[in-house]
Formats: sequence, C-alpha cells, structure tokens
Amino acid sequence: MKNLVKGLMGHLGELALLAGAAAVSVGCGLIYLPAGLIAGGVLTIIGSVLSMWGGDEK
Repeated sequence: MKNLVKGLMGHLGELALLAGAAAVSVGCGLIYLPAGLIAGGVLTIIGSVLSMWGGDEK
C-alpha cells in the first residue's frame, strides 16, 4: 500500500493534469457533445506533449 501511495505522489502533477482535462472535456460535452470530444482530444495531445517534455526528471 505504501508503494502505491509513493507511486501516486510521484505522478501527482500528471494526475492533476488528467483530472483537469477530463473536467474541461466533460463540461464542454455537457454544452455540446462534439465540442467535448474535440476538447478532450486537444487536451490529450497537449498532455502527451507535456509528458514527453518532462519525462526525464529522474
């Protein structure tokens, strides 16, 4: 259990990014479904690029 918590704490920024992207995408989807799908795709691409740039911290 302690290893799981340590692993999650190590990826806390990425988890926050994922949660924020999901919230924005769902919010857009509640207004207009295609906008939610487009926003989700764009935020996924941005998150992937940010993750690749910051992946060599260790």
